[in-house]
This record gives sequence, structure tokens and C-alpha cells, in this order.
Amino acid sequence: MATAISSPVDVSGRRRWVTLAGVLLGLLLGSVDQTIVGTAMPRVIAELGGFEAYAWVATAFMLASTVSVPIWGKLSDIYGRRALYLIGMSIFTLGSGLAGASQDIGQLIAFRTLQGLGAGAILPVVQTIVSELFPPSERGKWQGLTVAVIGMATIMGPSVGGVITEHWSWRLTFLVNLPLGVLGMVTAGLAMPSLAGRPSHRIDYLGAIALVGTAVPLLLAMSLVGPDVGWLTPQILGLLTLSAVMLVLFVAIERRAPEPIINPSFFRKRVFSVSMVAVFIASAQTLGAITYLPLLVQGVLGESPANSGAILTPMLLGFIVSSICGGQIMSRTGRYRLLALAGFATAAVGMLLLALMGSSVSTVQVVGNLIIAGVGIGCLISLFTIVVQNAFAFEQLGQVTANVQFFRLIGGTVGVALFGSLISTRSQAALRSTLPTPSAVRLSLGVAFHDAFLTSMVAMLVALCITLFLPELPLRRTHRVRL
Repeated sequence: MATAISSPVDVSGRRRWVTLAGVLLGLLLGSVDQTIVGTAMPRVIAELGGFEAYAWVATAFMLASTVSVPIWGKLSDIYGRRALYLIGMSIFTLGSGLAGASQDIGQLIAFRTLQGLGAGAILPVVQTIVSELFPPSERGKWQGLTVAVIGMATIMGPSVGGVITEHWSWRLTFLVNLPLGVLGMVTAGLAMPSLAGRPSHRIDYLGAIALVGTAVPLLLAMSLVGPDVGWLTPQILGLLTLSAVMLVLFVAIERRAPEPIINPSFFRKRVFSVSMVAVFIASAQTLGAITYLPLLVQGVLGESPANSGAILTPMLLGFIVSSICGGQIMSRTGRYRLLALAGFATAAVGMLLLALMGSSVSTVQVVGNLIIAGVGIGCLISLFTIVVQNAFAFEQLGQVTANVQFFRLIGGTVGVALFGSLISTRSQAALRSTLPTPSAVRLSLGVAFHDAFLTSMVAMLVALCITLFLPELPLRRTHRVRL
């Protein structure tokens, strides 16, 4: 007979579902805005100018959201989720309105940064709120729903951005967030309980500054690496050196801070350290593959840009279905270690099948291989969030959830840079050896992607081996944990 499920928050019945609907709407907005702008950028540049700053419109959002995630998570533990969610949504909505009214590219970049700061609160705080609504034993199926929302946003973003830009104006890609953002704030704000923060607290200002000083140079270096900027160029080496120095300083500060943003003691728990490494690897390989798969589909298979986007959809749908099913399995069985191992094994098989594709592979085969990879990765996305939440006290929920999100975002950025660098280096080397051959570019890209996917397969197998050391802690049926 199941024991009663206790909760430190008084949210039940209709109030719980209204809260859930409100925060998921916020999550949808924050996730869509990571991808919706890409298809609008040609019109943006045509109207505002500033082609040299093209990449910064997306990079500014990514930098601001990534570096602020752990800070928002820590603040939510101090001041409560409701306050931080409403603040984050307010900043995001304000940034959206200002971005839609931008008169030059500099203003757009500044307001995208403001949007990113708001999104940095929305993404981890929403996952924390969902975790407060349901105990760990039920959390899998509902965290799977958050992944489904993110996956849906990834699919919708480019298409919605293209339709809005083509039929109306690129400004509406930002302005549409105003009514939806207000709706999300009102819906969740009215239903969500007002949780009191801790009565005494000390904000780790030095740690926050050192974290920004560590993450920003690292993310800038990863964003700048490409065909024209190599890893050994002075600017990249300088940024990486600065990041390393600030990392040492950050660790020293956090070890002495009364209430650190990223608590070094967390890494003493094997369940936390293993999960962070696994999340980093999974995110790096996933985002790296998703970012460059359109190049494979267009450059090697000869498909149109529209078809390349359509071919990626089954992989993302595989994410969604696998995440929801994995959450259900976790909730029903209370087990997660075998599910994590199966996820990495399936993802490794998918990457191997992608690596073995030749230039004559059919679209059906590509889609099938992508689905296999997507199914493997999908069940991992929310799994480690629940695993880490289950191992820590309720009072640390926001902090550990934000830590998972932070490592996920950092891993994704590093993965895109490494994937791109490998494809660029290998394709150029292969091109030199196949120059006399017709379709040399196509063949050289095929070689590069073969090596990139083999590397991804090896990384997934490494993550699988690391996950063997993941402790199997029974999922609690209450929010409380004995330390």
C-alpha cells in the first residue's frame, strides 16, 4: 500500500494545474525565443543594418541566460519561486517589447541580453516549481512534460519565426511575447502559493562576479571558434586563459562563502558529480549534432533547406516521446540507473549508424537513424534533473536544479564549438586529398561528418561508463530528505 505523499507547499486540485499551465507557458516562451530569431535575421539586418554583428543577436541571449542560471536558482532558494518566476517573466517580457521596438542593431543586441537575463530565471525556476508541485516518485512524468514543451519549442521556433516575418514583420517575433508573457504571469502568479524565503541569508556577490568572469570568456571563446578563428589564435587562448584563472578564483571564493552559488560540497556526493558529467556530455553531443545536421542534409544528401528542417523533426519528436515515456517508467518503477544506461547505449548506437552513412544513403535511412539517436537522448534530458533533486534537501532544490541547467547549457555551447571545429578541420583535410575528384566538397563533408559522429559515439560510451558509477537512490515519495 502506497504511503501518503506529503508536500511542503499547499497546492492541490485546480490550483496545481493552473500553476502548472502558467509556468509551462513561460517555459514555452523562453525556449521558443532561443530559435525563433534565426529565420527573421535576414529581414532584421536588411532593416537595421549591422551585418558584422549578425551572430551577436543570438550570442547575447545565450550568454546572458547561461551565466545567470545558477544565480537565479540560488536566489529562488532564498526568496521563493513565485517571486523569482514573476521577476524573470517581467524582465523577459520587458526585453521582448524593447527588442521589438529596436531602432538599430546595437539596441537589439542590448535588449536581447535583457531577454536572456529573464530567460535565465524562467528555465530553471520553472523546473523547480514543477518539482515543488510533485514529489520525486511522481516527478518523472511531469518533468518529461517540460522536456516535451522545450522540444516542441525547438520544432516550432524556426517555422513560427519564418511565418511571422514573411507575412507580417520581424518585430512581431518579439512583440508576440507581450500578451503571452502577461498571461503566463497572471495565470501562475494568482495560483502559485507565496512561499516565504529563508529568514536569514547572505547573497554571494563575489561568487556571482567570479562566475560571470568564468563563464562569459569561455562561452565567447566557444562562440568565436570557427573556420577563420582557430583554437590557437591569440584571442581564443586569451579568453580561455582568463576563464581558467577566474575558475580558480571562483572555486576559492565558493569554498569560503557562507551560502555559495555553486556549492563545492555538492560534488562530494557521487550522485551529483556523476550526473553533472553525464549531463555535460549528453548536451554537448546533442546540440552539436542538431546544429550541424542541416549542413549534412544539404551539403551531403543534396536536400533543400526546407527539407533539411523537416528531416530533423522526427529526431526532435523522438526526444519528446522518449522523454515522456522515460518519465512514466521512472515514476512507475522508482528506478533510473538502468534507464540512464539504456539511454546512452541507444544514443551511441544512433551516432554509430549516423557515422556509417555514405553519400548515397536514402532520406528514410537518415530519418530512421535520427529517430534512434533521438529516442536514446530524450530519456536522458529530464532524468538527471530528477536524480539530483532526489538526493538533496528541499531547501536546496532551486540551487541544484539550476546547476543541472547550467552544466547542460555550458555543455551544449562547448559541443557546438567542438563539433564545428572538427567538421571544419576534417573537411578541409579531406578536400585537399579529393580535389581532382568530382563532387569533392560533398565527399569531404561526408568524411568530416563520419569522424564527428564517431567521436559522438565514443563520447556517449564514455558517459555510459561514467553512469555505471551512478548510485541508485530510491525515489522519495515526499519532498523531505534526511541528510
